[in-house]
Amino acid sequence: VQLQASGGGLVQAGGSLRLSCAASGRTFSSYLMGWFRQAPGKEREFVAGISWSGGNTYYADSVKGRFTISRDNAKNTVYLQMSSLKPEDTAVYYCAAGRRVTIVVAATYDYWGQGTQVTVSS
Repeated sequence: VQLQASGGGLVQAGGSLRLSCAASGRTFSSYLMGWFRQAPGKEREFVAGISWSGGNTYYADSVKGRFTISRDNAKNTVYLQMSSLKPEDTAVYYCAAGRRVTIVVAATYDYWGQGTQVTVSS
């Protein structure tokens, strides 16, 4: 599986962005998908995750109520809608895929996208 993340950019605090992660391959629907982020000087952290069918979603406390993860298996794409953005959301955002994962643990994912930069100005 190859993952291509896009949609990052520069936005003012309070604004919104939608990230997309397009996956190659015909088995996309069999993968759990996650979004992680990494700010300069910090470890990569879990942001959101979604089950194969999209029926179950998971969020870090820091983004709950502001971010929404979704997926379209027909388009092999997972999305991260980010609203009410804060300067502390500034990071490189990565999408990841795995079949047997602990949803919040980066090391359990099998495939990673290249990352997309999100910068939130105050």
